[in-house]
Amino acid sequence: MHIRKATKYLKDVTLQKQCVPFRRYNGGVGRCAQAKQWGWTQGRWPKKSAEFLLHMLKNAESNAELKGLDVDSLVIEHIQVNKAPKMRRRTYRAHGRINPYMSSPCHIEMILTEKEQIVPKPEEEVAQKKKLRSSSSGKWCAFLVSSFQFCSGSTKNSWSHTYTLWFPPSLVVYGLRKQYKNPMIQTKAKW
Repeated sequence: MHIRKATKYLKDVTLQKQCVPFRRYNGGVGRCAQAKQWGWTQGRWPKKSAEFLLHMLKNAESNAELKGLDVDSLVIEHIQVNKAPKMRRRTYRAHGRINPYMSSPCHIEMILTEKEQIVPKPEEEVAQKKKLRSSSSGKWCAFLVSSFQFCSGSTKNSWSHTYTLWFPPSLVVYGLRKQYKNPMIQTKAKW
């Protein structure tokens, strides 16, 4: 998600203009009409969590600006929330009993990257890949011709092995042309 879009969404959550759909931990969560745009029925407006995330986004944006990245093209590549160690306190109950009074903190990790622009491939590389080359010498070569990728994976006793098989060039090209009409496709074969 783009950083500007994420910031706008979190600000809308704090103002209760858009809700956060509760998909998994949703026991006892009420229904709201704003959850329909997410294809769900249950949703809430977690103001405190949204403010924490807004603060983190602002911090990450300033870090990116300090490192010389283009702030307008930043996207959230990865965000993850994990449980942190709980802090123990106690509360005193009737008849001399004590109950735990624990907080549930979390760790939030966020990775921002610049949005990659799609660049078309040069035509020279495309034309070069279409050519099928094989050396005419009698030397043995591995089964890697141009863009071919040969993998032979066999499993014995729950161990996986990867072998590189060596063939004379004439056998490699002949076998590929015989077996496949278009030899440029990457093949996985079992020998």
